[in-house]
Amino acid sequence: MKRLTRTLPRDDSAATTRRSFRTSGAVGNYRVVATAGVFEPGFRGGGPIRSLRYILDTLPGDLDVTLITRDRDLHSPAPYPGLSGRLLRRDDRSAVFYLDPYAPRHWVRLIRHIRSRPVDLLYVNSIWSLFSVLSILAVGLRLVRVGAILVAPRGELSPGALAIKAPKKRLFLAVWAPLLRRLQVRWQACSWLEEKQIQANMPWAQVMVNGNESPIPALPAPPVVAHDGPLRLVFVGRISPMKNLSLALEAVAGTTRPVDFDIFGPREDTHYWLRCQRIIAAMPGHVRVRYLGELEAADVMPTFRRYDAFLFPTLGENFGHVILESLASGCPVICSDETPFSELIVDTGGEVVRPATAAGLSRVLDLLAGRSAGERAEAKETAGRRYRCWRQRNRERNVLDHARQFCR
Repeated sequence: MKRLTRTLPRDDSAATTRRSFRTSGAVGNYRVVATAGVFEPGFRGGGPIRSLRYILDTLPGDLDVTLITRDRDLHSPAPYPGLSGRLLRRDDRSAVFYLDPYAPRHWVRLIRHIRSRPVDLLYVNSIWSLFSVLSILAVGLRLVRVGAILVAPRGELSPGALAIKAPKKRLFLAVWAPLLRRLQVRWQACSWLEEKQIQANMPWAQVMVNGNESPIPALPAPPVVAHDGPLRLVFVGRISPMKNLSLALEAVAGTTRPVDFDIFGPREDTHYWLRCQRIIAAMPGHVRVRYLGELEAADVMPTFRRYDAFLFPTLGENFGHVILESLASGCPVICSDETPFSELIVDTGGEVVRPATAAGLSRVLDLLAGRSAGERAEAKETAGRRYRCWRQRNRERNVLDHARQFCR
């Protein structure tokens, strides 16, 4: 993570605050105001955090971006120390404002900053986020004027995502979609799959397809060492219905060979986690399951290197950073067919199970568990090598640079 330089000491006067906001960024550059529910130093938001970091780290020199985000991590009751209400410059092209939505002084500072210079593009990440709704409403009510609006739904319009709390989401979209159409918003899809999902719900939508870049190394992990013993499986992701951990647990329970299954991720949904715990409590004797807590972004790839396969029967990924992190670490992926990377997963030695049922996943896991130590090590090396070849062929343009032309 880049070092953030504080521009607003805690006891700054209002006049100093106004000067700081007015002088941040170069006048005349293409100006973007972006919103996201969570950003660094948080990590519970997963892939979108890494996407946004990469976008800000690779901006062309003539863009000026202010990212507005919440002053705490996802579902955290406590703000980040020393960041609440602050505008922090990351470099000469980007800054982050850490907002407490319930602090009126923060809103005053933020609105003053936004209105200090014309805004060319409003880039919102998520449809449902409070930050997205309020910022688009502000444009609709003409409290803020922007040249264009770009919405990145981040997988929220996939069938799996829409099926969770479906009545509330259908009602919201029925009210919200006409405003989005009237404002002529544009859309960013991270893959052809997400483009189809957006247009299925918004047939009028103009969609820009631009995959998520992220700071994943082009080179694979160091050579692996063969190990004896049970198949070592891992799950890395938010513990929520969308990531489908319960199906992964049912699949592990249905295996006939020894398996060790470790789980990492924030327990986002308490009721869903209780359901998973009931499945864990009924595991057969040849299966060991452990919940090992949350992982910070820097620990994800070193963790993947310790395992034979990543078990991930997700209900839908608009991109799937964690899949690329697994492959870059030399860890094959066992997945559903609900990501943009099915072809890559198979090419790197993993399996895409269609349909993703517990029985179908169990059969694949039994085959993996039946491999020798040398075969498992060879599979990990194959995953890393083929990922490197794919990475060298696939590079994406900076999303905001692309949007500058698309939203004209």
